[in-house]
Amino acid sequence: MHPGLEWLRRLPEGRAWLDLLPRLLAECREQWSLELEETFEYAHASLAVPAGDAVLKIQFPDRESEHEADALRLWNGAGAVRLLAYDRERRALLLERCRPGTSLQALGAEAALDVIIGLLPRLWKPAGPSFRPLADEAAWWLEDLEGKRQRGGGRLERRLLDAAIEALRELPGTQGEQVLLHQDLHADNVLAAEREPWLAIDPKPLSGEREFGLAPIVRGGELGHDERSVRGRLDRLSSELGLDCERARGWAIAQTLAWAWTNDEPHPDHVEVARWLLQAE
Repeated sequence: MHPGLEWLRRLPEGRAWLDLLPRLLAECREQWSLELEETFEYAHASLAVPAGDAVLKIQFPDRESEHEADALRLWNGAGAVRLLAYDRERRALLLERCRPGTSLQALGAEAALDVIIGLLPRLWKPAGPSFRPLADEAAWWLEDLEGKRQRGGGRLERRLLDAAIEALRELPGTQGEQVLLHQDLHADNVLAAEREPWLAIDPKPLSGEREFGLAPIVRGGELGHDERSVRGRLDRLSSELGLDCERARGWAIAQTLAWAWTNDEPHPDHVEVARWLLQAE
């Protein structure tokens, strides 16, 4: 099995899914008459296997990817890969393959931001009830971060935890229009394609305000991991997309720290991003 999935063996449900995966792969291959190629190396929370002009993706059944197929159906290929088929029981998606599949990171930071600024408004479609509300996800993050603060927060300084908790208490109840959000739209989740120059992949969809949609791009180190780059992405994206920079900054701090943890210890890159964003006040 792909080494990127080995972390799942630490979880009982992960071990069970990994044991089941060979059978799921064989069943999907037969169901859709696929000639499978070598697995993509970037697999981390799913198995992604190219098959001619398609990609078979079998998801570990976690909460973040639960409604990925619904998001892809709603986008219907406009700025994102097309969903060709979906097996809900197996959490298996058959997707359009991006060729050549080069990451947006290869374009360079400023040109990549040009692409993202053009892409995001196309993805921000009105979101219906089939998507988890950002407010619900924020409440889940808030409970987790408050628990970590009570336990001392590991090596994370208290002021960063306080800032994330404050944002998660204040922002959810004062949101603007609710749209479909791709909460992991960093540069490596936008790939060069033939049908369109660039297509988004791997949504972890939520329904919420547009300002939250900047968080993964601001947080991600693909377009530069330093204070100037992080703050520059926040300023440029919020300005050119006509969004509230302070709300975007609050959401970015909150999601960065909510996603920072491994075994109750924060990832140093996430901590640095949160610190740079907090200093941007």
